[in-house]
Order: sequence, then C-alpha cells, then structure tokens
Amino acid sequence: MEKFKVNYSRLQKNILILTMAWGIIYYSWWFQFYNAGNLILYSLLFIGETYHIIMAFLFWHTVWPKRNKNKTINLPNEFLKEASVAILIPVVSEPVYVVEQTILHAKAINYKNKKIYVLNDGYVASNPNWQDYEELCERLSVKIITRRLPGGAKAGNINHALTKLKEDYLAIFDADMKPKEDFLSKTMLHFADRKVAFVQTPQYYENYSENQVTMGAWEQQDFFFGPIMVGKNHYNASFLCGTNFVIRKKTLQEIGGFNEKNIAEDFITSLRIHQQGWRSIYVPEVLASGYAPFDLGAYYKQQLRWARGSLEVLLLHNPLFIRHLTASQKLQYLSSALFYFNGVVVLIDMVIPLLFLFFGLQPVGVSTTQFSLYFIPYILLSLYNIYQVSDGTITFRSFSFTQSSFYLQLVALWSILTGKKMGFVVTDKEQKVGRSYLMLCLPHFMYIAISVFAISWGYFNRGLNPAFIANVAWVLFNVVLFIPFILSSISWKKSININKSFQTSLT
Repeated sequence: MEKFKVNYSRLQKNILILTMAWGIIYYSWWFQFYNAGNLILYSLLFIGETYHIIMAFLFWHTVWPKRNKNKTINLPNEFLKEASVAILIPVVSEPVYVVEQTILHAKAINYKNKKIYVLNDGYVASNPNWQDYEELCERLSVKIITRRLPGGAKAGNINHALTKLKEDYLAIFDADMKPKEDFLSKTMLHFADRKVAFVQTPQYYENYSENQVTMGAWEQQDFFFGPIMVGKNHYNASFLCGTNFVIRKKTLQEIGGFNEKNIAEDFITSLRIHQQGWRSIYVPEVLASGYAPFDLGAYYKQQLRWARGSLEVLLLHNPLFIRHLTASQKLQYLSSALFYFNGVVVLIDMVIPLLFLFFGLQPVGVSTTQFSLYFIPYILLSLYNIYQVSDGTITFRSFSFTQSSFYLQLVALWSILTGKKMGFVVTDKEQKVGRSYLMLCLPHFMYIAISVFAISWGYFNRGLNPAFIANVAWVLFNVVLFIPFILSSISWKKSININKSFQTSLT
C-alpha cells in the first residue's frame, strides 16, 4: 500500500445529502414523546440516539467532498540544503534489535542535513538493559540522549531533548516505525509555507495479516488514516499521531513543548498548536511502517491509553470552549474526543433489550414496524456512506473491534471521573506466544451468558410475539458483534520472527 483510498465522488455527495435529510427525519421521530413506553428507558435510548446523530453529523462534516488543499510546492535547493532535521527515536523498553532496524532505516533516508538521536528513557524507567541502547548507538555512530530525571513519560523525554537540539525541524518515529528513504523529501517541502507547524503521515502496520488482532487493529487504522484524516486535513484540523511526523521546533518552543499532563500528549499538543494559528498538513501516503499490536493485551493497552487521553480532553479541555480555533476545528477535535464516549452508548444498547426479556419493560410504545420505517432507511444509508467513502475497505471486524472496546472505554471514563491516575504504557513490540487473553473478554462472555438466560426466560414468560422477536434480534446482533473480538483473545501458536522481518524490510 502506498496511498490510502478515499472516494469523494459526486455520487458520494448526493448520498450524503440524502442521508443527512433522513437522519433529521429519524431523529425528529424521537421528539414525538407519545412514542415512549417506559419513560426512563426511552430517555436512555434518546440519549444514545442523540450521541449517534451527533457523531453521524460530525462524520458527514469530516468526509464532505472537498478539493485537496495540499498544494504542490517547488522548493528552492537552498531550502533543502539549509533546513536541518533532527530525527528522534524515543525508546524506553523496546527490544534492541527493533530499535536497531529503525536506526538503520533512518540513516538510509535520502536527506543530507539530518542527524539521528535516540532518546533513551530506559534509565528513568528502571529498565535494567538501558545501557544496551548506548552501546547500540555507539556501534551505529548515532547520538543518544539519556535522561536521568523522570517526568512526563514520552512527552517529557522529547521535551528534555528539545533543549539540547540545534536543528530547526524534528522528525519523530516510534522505536518500531521504519521510515522510507523519501520520508523527508516528501514531507519537508510543505514547510516552505512558514505557517505550517507539522506534517503528519500514516501509521502503516506491515504485520497486519498475522492474526485477528493485527487485522482488526489495522482495519481501524486504515479507516482513520484514510477518509477521517484526509477530511480533517481540509479543515486544518489533522493532528499529531505520536509517530511518523515532522514538526517545526520553533512551534514546539512557542507552546512550551509537548503536553506532559495528558497520556495522549500528541492530541492535546496539536490542539494547542492550532490554537496559536499554525497550519497542519496530512500526507496520505505510507512513508513509514511498523507493527500493529501483536495480541489483545497489547491492543487493550493501546486503546485504553487513547481512550483515557481523548476523554480527558473532552471533559477537561473541551474543544468547543477553546478560543482561537475555527468552528470546523472545534467540531473536528470534538468528533475525535467524543468517539471514545461510545462505550456508554454501547452499554445502554446492550442492557435495554435484556430488560424487556426479563421484565417486559419497553422503551418504545409503538410497533416494531412503525419504528423500522424510520430506522432501517437511516442505518442502511449510513452504512452505505461508510462503505463508499472508504472505497469498500471497511470491514465487519473493524466495526466489531470498535464496539467491543466498550469496556475499556468505560474503564477510561471511570478513571477520569474518580481522579485515578493512569501512566503512559508503551505498546508491546513483541508477541507473547502461547498467552491467552480470554479474561479481557469476560464482560462479553457474561453478556452472552445473561442473554441466553434472558431469551429463554422471555420466551417462556411472554411467548413469541413481534416485541420478543425484535429484542432477541437486538441481543443477537450485539452478540454477533462481539465474535471477532472474542476470537482475537484466543492464544495464537504461530510464532513471529520479527527480528527476521525487520532485517528483511531493510533490503
């Protein structure tokens, strides 16, 4: 894969208009409160559908067809010769051979005025092998900056190095993200515009086909780095994604460096940069590749960190109330942060059909047929929109992983509401062969068990009727959604020789 597929055809605009119109019709139905059955359950569903409609309109705003604003810039040779770039590779506990291959790829970048720095946080993280990084850098003849005072995790590591660097631009890569030779030649050209603060490129997972987790993680990334980030770029709202980007050092110095108080430091740092009036650029071309989470444990850690950081921005730094952002920027940041509130809505959708099967409580007092006349056209049009704008690459598995992550999103939300601190955890860069993560699916297994009992109870106490069939279908839909996620928790015996993979990718 070289570029992400995004379909912004004329047909897509027509379908978007139709979907938005039907979305308004569908949502207006919920304001006809005489449709309510049990008022409390109706209110919960109303909250859930309000969230869905808000997210739908934010999505439509993101993918609305627009012309590409990234202009091709012809740089004078003097710029490419004089623009100095520090290539930063933050490390803390990653395998040395992984870091080595990233360094070798960085050295192979076709750009003269560059210098490579490994930012070693192993000492402050009490990694017993922290000196291995120093030996590696000495062998490969690259600079290393080892922190002695902790604080701020990855953001603190970069900020510490920031005071020691003389270069004008910083290219930052995670320890497993290997840049291509043309990475800088295809990103630095945008800095000819003095208003551009940073240029972000996609994260590509070269091990995406290894197992259910890597495929699910990649398919989510594919949609995000495709239509979502391309759409955000049109509103000057693309944000830093932790790796595979170049940033102007002057910009970071202006805002006091990367934010060290939020574990999604890149997200809130981007917000502060846009608040100062800087521009951002997203280049939808794969210019670096690395590794997806190898197992559900690594995926859980990664998603929990993203959920906590994004929800913290939503609740403590709400973009709607941040000054000096455009209306479109506020909406785009809101959509990204609000995404992780999905866990609350999924929980509502899980519980309500069970309450009918157990107790006969109905949130809606009208017939299933009448409700379906409003709901089914809306959901079909919405799904068609997603399919079209992704150019047919969206998968059921990616949707499953998104919905099945409800529990970790609830954990993240609860940690914020209770003031519980959550540290920055590096995503594992090695597969733990033979290990099972079934316990991470305990909430899903519990729901399946309760559902089986609820369906049996409902059948024997209420009989076979349209309301019973509709709620059983609702429950079964939830269960089917969980299946790919549950399958990913099973131990995979296949061992991945990532050492060999890293070495092969260089040649």
